Amino acid sequence: MLFESVSIFLLSAVLVWIVRHYAPVLGLVDVPNARSTHNVVTPRGGGIGFLLSLFLLFPFFHPDLLLQYKWTFVAILMVFLTGILDDHHDTSPKTKFIVIFIATVFLDLDGIVINELGSFFGKNLTLGWLALPFTMFAVSGFTNASNLIDGLDGLSSSVSIIIFGAFMLIGYQHHDLFLFTLSGCFIAALLAFLLFNWYPASIFMGDSGSLTVGFVISVLAIKALAYIPTVSVLFIAAVPILDTLAAMIRRKLSGRSAFSADRCHVHHIFKHFFSENTRKTVFVLGLIQLVYSLAGLQMNKNTDEGFLLVLFLLNVVLFYLFLAAMIKRQKQEC
Repeated sequence: MLFESVSIFLLSAVLVWIVRHYAPVLGLVDVPNARSTHNVVTPRGGGIGFLLSLFLLFPFFHPDLLLQYKWTFVAILMVFLTGILDDHHDTSPKTKFIVIFIATVFLDLDGIVINELGSFFGKNLTLGWLALPFTMFAVSGFTNASNLIDGLDGLSSSVSIIIFGAFMLIGYQHHDLFLFTLSGCFIAALLAFLLFNWYPASIFMGDSGSLTVGFVISVLAIKALAYIPTVSVLFIAAVPILDTLAAMIRRKLSGRSAFSADRCHVHHIFKHFFSENTRKTVFVLGLIQLVYSLAGLQMNKNTDEGFLLVLFLLNVVLFYLFLAAMIKRQKQEC
């Protein structure tokens, strides 16, 4: 695994550097707008670089896994290509959701689907014919949440590395080669990208990266349900999920669409709290994600998930109230 990780890291670094160099020529640039946290035109599409390294080397190191999960990798490729199109010329949210829904159908062909939610207060919740629709909802929801957290230099990469690390540990503990190797490969690729994306970033991940990373985390989360409680996944990937839920609640309570855009995501609020210090903001949010991921790893598969769900919902409420208090204190308009 060491030689494999080093190879992916090095190739990822080279390809991201190439993409950064040719991004302006290819039309892969991010122009600042009212919601941006940067002030200059910056290359984007870094995801093309680090994901190409995975597409090129993963089949070489793990042809058996590629054949075993061929439809899953087709689904990942679909999301990746959609992200590339969005990086070059903004794609509508509707198009992204349709692609993710179709990609989820391909996951089902490999048996990667949420069939049951566990035991809640003594009652087993089996989804039956609702399994695929629910999986579509869950995958598209988290993929979108992962996309929204990509708002500061190094933030999405750092949070994702921690989440992949949790799934890699689960794969190692339960001898699941798919979980272990795919997580490890993404960690290596993202670490190389972070060399260019750490503040001040010289290239952004773009939707080619954030959409694909979010989708792959969803895939790994579904696979991990064989070993961990369903609710523990919410803790392992807590920061993107809590941020999205808090934003949606805030918007609905203010009479706006839950999907409207603003500058009141958790990274905006924390950055303002830390006097616009990006590095400190990313470090603290990464630390928060680490604490949540470690908490999720401690949860036992045989635990009644009703109590775990209540615990997570309590975290949602506290997270929302905490952010609301910070927004009010900062006199932000959300």
